[in-house]
Amino acid sequence: MSVGARTVTGMTASFLARQEGLGTRFEAIAETEREIAAAFARRAAQVDEARRYSEATAATRAVPGGRWPAGTVAEREFVSELAVTLRFPQRTAENLIEASRALAEDLPATRAALEAGEISYRHAQVLIGQALTVPAAAKAGFEAALLRTAGHLTVAKLKYKARLLRERLHPETILARHTISVADRKVGVDADADGMATLWLYDTAEKVNAAYHRVSVTVGSLQGPTEPRTLAQLRADVLTDLLLDGVTPAGLGAGIRATVNVTVPVLTLMGQSEEPGHLEGYGPIDPETARKLAGGAAGFTRLLTHPETGVVLSVGRDHYKVPEPLKNWLRLRDETCRFPGCNQPADRCDHDHSLDWQFDGLTAHDNLANLCGPCHALKSETGWTVKHLAGGFLEWTSPTGQSFTTEPATIIHTPPGTVATPPGPEPAPPDDTDPEPAPF
Repeated sequence: MSVGARTVTGMTASFLARQEGLGTRFEAIAETEREIAAAFARRAAQVDEARRYSEATAATRAVPGGRWPAGTVAEREFVSELAVTLRFPQRTAENLIEASRALAEDLPATRAALEAGEISYRHAQVLIGQALTVPAAAKAGFEAALLRTAGHLTVAKLKYKARLLRERLHPETILARHTISVADRKVGVDADADGMATLWLYDTAEKVNAAYHRVSVTVGSLQGPTEPRTLAQLRADVLTDLLLDGVTPAGLGAGIRATVNVTVPVLTLMGQSEEPGHLEGYGPIDPETARKLAGGAAGFTRLLTHPETGVVLSVGRDHYKVPEPLKNWLRLRDETCRFPGCNQPADRCDHDHSLDWQFDGLTAHDNLANLCGPCHALKSETGWTVKHLAGGFLEWTSPTGQSFTTEPATIIHTPPGTVATPPGPEPAPPDDTDPEPAPF
């Protein structure tokens, strides 16, 4: 055998060995994915069994003197405790409960495929979402038609196929459904890392596409050999320019800008420190941006990190109504509703007395917390209870006795003499350093 032939043979053997080694590893990855799918199926079964148990024992959940019937109390306690246990927003927990019910009652074949690892949970979510409005008599056929190929499709491909099939089976016209869906249009903001955020719009397809087209057309006129920005950067800049300084409805003026609330360390404000500032509703921002906002905004609340503000933090039992300085202080401390997992902004919340006023609770910073309407009602009408800890931390106890702690958005070390302290030494606030990142 020639040297060349031996070399080719050796390379072929090496190549085959490498392929076999990779193949074994891919098989292991696929097996793990099947185990994950089976675990999702098991969780769905557990959630649905817990729901049925909660409904069967609802009569025992009535709160003496409460306004809610026993069934409502049981439902809200179940949803809220599941959400906190899994660290989900309550709406996500409600969706999980409904999805688990659907897998148990409406789509048993989908649940079986998930349990066998033939599809992922994301595939199952597509079938659940699209089957929701399919007539009951057609659901089995709808499910069977999609499951025949679901295991070989990406989630996006399956969703497209499911949408087409759903259109053929849906009892209402797309116009009727679109008319209802228009009511759900909304805008939102998601905070991202490094001083960035995402603005999103959910509206009718023609409006969203028209808005995108307007931005793209404007961008086209700006491109040229001397323009250093990329197409993506130009689109972002054009959109923000239109929103911040564009034409507004008659009589409202142009270039309307919102008031900014920003927490700036005093030395950062003076340019003697590069400690980050804190933008309300977002989090840490770079010092230069913090100084710019503090210097140029039409109005802002500045909270210094050493005791020079003299803010009144308690009015004891003299007044039930929370004074404005204390409202501002609570909003900066909390930023959002303080029930576990809730992100409703503080300016849409109630200033709730943790120990009710009628039970001698004080109108004080360490007995007040921002709670949105639904969470306030949950605290009042169910078995949830809350206790203030040092440093603005809150300890919540669920109806089944589980304990959950919520942290303040800003840990504020209060000036001496501004708080009505209880007898004995006040416990020191918890150390706000975290040597190890929390696992996700």
